[in-house]
Amino acid sequence: MSKLENPVLMATIGAAQGLRGEVRVKSFTDDPTALGDYGNLHSVDGRVFEVLEIREAKNVVIVRFRGVNDRNAAEALNGLDLFIERDNLPDDDLDDDEFFYADLEGLEAIDGNGTSYGKVSGVFDFGAGDLLELKGPGRRPVLIPFTEWSVLEIDLDAGKLLVDPVAAGLTDDKDQDPGGPFSAKRK
Repeated sequence: MSKLENPVLMATIGAAQGLRGEVRVKSFTDDPTALGDYGNLHSVDGRVFEVLEIREAKNVVIVRFRGVNDRNAAEALNGLDLFIERDNLPDDDLDDDEFFYADLEGLEAIDGNGTSYGKVSGVFDFGAGDLLELKGPGRRPVLIPFTEWSVLEIDLDAGKLLVDPVAAGLTDDKDQDPGGPFSAKRK
């Protein structure tokens, strides 16, 4: 198996479930039972996993993979991350204001004046809304809210995010004009 060019984390395998090789899986998909709909899943070490059966449990899904037929084989998979190639994700289902987390990572955050605040190194959701982690050279990582007030425009082709540094909490200067066509003075 060749290495994935643009891997997207889809799930993490947890503990074994029962005696027949089933495992508990934390799925990061919108519909956890659709995990197998994206094609075969791949591990970092090059193994390929085909979903044979999947059913919902409380906070996870219970999955049976081809070739995993007993509890010992299932226990050996505990903690394994599973990925797919980014191209396997269906872009057609996204609205204009929806993005895959994987597409946002690596974008440079700039304001209307061209000032860079770093690149998106992660996207997190701790329950109160999505946050973008920005990392820049010589700077500590910062989290900014991923809202329409702090992230004004996303240009995936150019690899940039237009941010309002005041709304994003990157600066306290309320008189600063973030510039750009979408900026508005705040008082």
